[in-house]
Amino acid sequence: MSISGKNIILGISGGIAAYKMPILVRLLKKAGANVQVIMTPAAHDFVTPVTLSTLSGKPVITDFIQNKEGLWHNHVAWAQWADLMVFAPATANTLAKMATGQADNFLLAVYLSAKGPVMVAPAMDLDMYAHPATQKNIKKLQSYGILIIPATKGELASGLSGYGRLEEPENIFKNIIDFFNKKATLSNRKVLVTAGPTYEAIDPVRFIGNHSSGKMGIALAEEAAMRGASVVLVLGPTHLRPINPDIKVVSVQNADEMYSSVKQYFKSSDITIMAAAVADFTPKKKALHKIKKGASSLSIALKPTKDILASLGTQKKPHQILAGFAMETENETENALDKLQRKNLDLIVLNSLREANAGFKYDTNKVTIFTKDGRQIALPLKSKKAVAEDIWSVVETLINNSRKKIE
Repeated sequence: MSISGKNIILGISGGIAAYKMPILVRLLKKAGANVQVIMTPAAHDFVTPVTLSTLSGKPVITDFIQNKEGLWHNHVAWAQWADLMVFAPATANTLAKMATGQADNFLLAVYLSAKGPVMVAPAMDLDMYAHPATQKNIKKLQSYGILIIPATKGELASGLSGYGRLEEPENIFKNIIDFFNKKATLSNRKVLVTAGPTYEAIDPVRFIGNHSSGKMGIALAEEAAMRGASVVLVLGPTHLRPINPDIKVVSVQNADEMYSSVKQYFKSSDITIMAAAVADFTPKKKALHKIKKGASSLSIALKPTKDILASLGTQKKPHQILAGFAMETENETENALDKLQRKNLDLIVLNSLREANAGFKYDTNKVTIFTKDGRQIALPLKSKKAVAEDIWSVVETLINNSRKKIE
């Protein structure tokens, strides 16, 4: 997919690396994109609006009111115009304001009005980049769904050498191209994802549950939507929600509700990924009122919940792809492969609770992906967003291989 005709806002903040941005503007224009440059007032000290305006073919915007022209610029209209906003360079100051929702210049006002994707390329001196506050702001922006192009290592304006150098314009351009290419890979596909725990009521106050936060499943839903899919997310009880407004969220509490919702959307889905941690058991009898603490002991009879994944495996049509997760504490590989075969899955993602910083509640995960055609892909510890990207890349490989067989 080309970026010809795409509307891209290039936001330039006041860092020395701003002098490289005419190169990026030229690359984007040469590829056919419509480029609108918006600068912070401080950015004028490092690159001239005349140069950027000449290359982009549009007047550069800095303020709400352009004094020379007497025009008022509508920040909301520009936010709606953009298919993508790119901040390059993004200084420590701009990152902090983005993370905390400040809007003391036109560029930030456009950013806060944007509903589309945002890409950020930080640039600053190495100590500023490494400072905990800056790293915290970058992580916060990532949690908002913003795409980060990490600063690289090299010689800096201060004369020091280290991380903080702006990624080269050619590589920023490649990231933009890759973003739009990736966005098209699941277009016209219907995706169903489950995420989070289920809560099985004991009485009106207590429940049987687990530690799942829903982070992994939400990341999978976000990545599918980013690649152009129509996504339904069946989400158990968690305070987290996807950022992408196009994702349809169906909230459920218990395993029965999750089964009913999944059953409703499964038939029309091309790809289903069951990432939820569904309770295996539920109380046989749920008390109508809070059970009082009186007796010296209490026994609760349990019954199995519906095996949603196994049920979907029996209903799966040849064109559908079905994936599951296996959270294991022992005999991990054997149990995952057994589940893959027994439940008629196309792939399964193995989590091990024995891995440090992986599994429930963490922002990182370390998984192994097994496919029905015998592949085993062990991934290193990485962010759940990055894991979601890898899982979808494997799914797309399965789709392409299936298409080749048909042809």
